[in-house]
Amino acid sequence: MSCPRVCAALAATIIAALPGAASAQFPPPPGTPAPVQDRWPEPSRSPQPGQSSQAPAAAPAPAARRPAPAPAAEEALQQAPVAAPAKKPAPPANAVACSGVFAPDSTHLKLAIKYDSRNITFGEVDGPEGSKIPGTILFPNDPRQRLEVIWKNDLGRTGTSLIAINGKSQWSAPKGMKLGLPLAALEKANGKPFKLSGFGADGTAGVAGWDGGALSTLPGGCKIGMKLAADTKASADAKSAVAGDKEFLSSDASVRALKPTVVEILIGY
Repeated sequence: MSCPRVCAALAATIIAALPGAASAQFPPPPGTPAPVQDRWPEPSRSPQPGQSSQAPAAAPAPAARRPAPAPAAEEALQQAPVAAPAKKPAPPANAVACSGVFAPDSTHLKLAIKYDSRNITFGEVDGPEGSKIPGTILFPNDPRQRLEVIWKNDLGRTGTSLIAINGKSQWSAPKGMKLGLPLAALEKANGKPFKLSGFGADGTAGVAGWDGGALSTLPGGCKIGMKLAADTKASADAKSAVAGDKEFLSSDASVRALKPTVVEILIGY
């Protein structure tokens, strides 16, 4: 037998024994399923010499997931205090002005319209020397909002005569005057010392005059008067030093020793 034919047959036998050679030389009949490695190709590699440079399509990357929080961070979030809602600012305190519903030409009806008729009544209030006089009472059932108004015409309840802030009322008068103010605050508002009557047996004294200070005249033409009470801890001797039918300056050492504070404010025309 000639070498060329024997050598060719031997070479064909060796090639057939190599992996993948048979499929390369003899492709599978149509309809035969592709091998598994062809359906799920390996990641693309650099093409070998003689191979196509076109890489097989890569499988879609899985959707990115947010990493789970670390246990410490998650616990911190759960234990973190919840911010409280912002508090609404407190409404401004009621104030008496020498105008509007407290002007000289005001009436009981105007006050009822302004503050709601359910919060107003007409009855008796304290007058001078323990007497009782008729007047309009705002918020009669609330000591902190109570206000008393005396009229020039009692029958018609018209014409403002006097407005009284007393008891536990939180109403303020013109220039920010209110109950509980100490002597020093009044002197500062007035711009100078003022005159006080002698303290009575009940431990109170009235303002006898502002001595030309800032509180002697108010916008709107009204006047302001006050009653002050000595500190309950003041001794009887200290009170007697400024008692009687005479006047004292607020700067007097004997008056200051009593540490008086405002217990009633009167605004009148």
